[in-house]
Amino acid sequence: MPEGKDYAPVPLGQAAAEAAVDPEDPVKSPPRPSSPATSTRKACFAVLQSWVSRRFMTGCVVLFPIAVTFFITWWFIQFVDGFFSPLYAKLGLDIFGLGFLTSLVFILLVGIFVSSWVGSTVFWVGEWFIKKMPFVRHIYSASKQVSTAVSPDQNTTAFKEVAIISHPRVGEYAFGFITSTMVLQTDKGDEELCSVYVPTNHLYIGDIFLVNSAEIIRPNLSIREGIEIIVSGGMTMPQVITSLEPTPQKNQNDRLNRLMTV
Repeated sequence: MPEGKDYAPVPLGQAAAEAAVDPEDPVKSPPRPSSPATSTRKACFAVLQSWVSRRFMTGCVVLFPIAVTFFITWWFIQFVDGFFSPLYAKLGLDIFGLGFLTSLVFILLVGIFVSSWVGSTVFWVGEWFIKKMPFVRHIYSASKQVSTAVSPDQNTTAFKEVAIISHPRVGEYAFGFITSTMVLQTDKGDEELCSVYVPTNHLYIGDIFLVNSAEIIRPNLSIREGIEIIVSGGMTMPQVITSLEPTPQKNQNDRLNRLMTV
């Protein structure tokens, strides 16, 4: 007959807690309640981590345009300085920035020379030779279009105005530049059309649209502001753009008559 064993009475709550804990499988064991000190430490660490992350991103946002500006400016100075610095190096003058200043003076003298009659003639002959080259003429035409747009001497080939047209569908608008004006003669009468250049790849590649002059929105933006908006991908877009006063119908008829006369 087996010997009798003494069993101590165990409370029901304690027995249920011991049954829930599995010493062989810690994953199935219920989590231990954290102390108030541990919870406070975790909350402080989360707040500190969030504060450091935001301040670090703020520093990146502030320093990024400064770093890009400094890098591009430094590269430009070294690039321009490299034109005349080898000449000064052969003369025994190794002064950084001297070639850059010489390049600026050279550009100024070229501008003065081209502004004269003799300089413009020489420039026209050189441009004629460049336009005869098969591949170089396309690069030259594209770069000249961009430089002429921001030129202080606005002529017939430069951008006239910044325009906003309805494109590609109703309710959507696109930035463009008015390059010329023409008259379309149809059976219904004469219609004034504006040639609007809408860039599709930065500024040197785009599409040309003939839009009715009355359907063009003319914002209060200069040519350089419009170029900055397009080149920056819209990041320099002003918060408020005001449309200029529309041209009265009488003035439009006068412009049509002048174009017909010409």
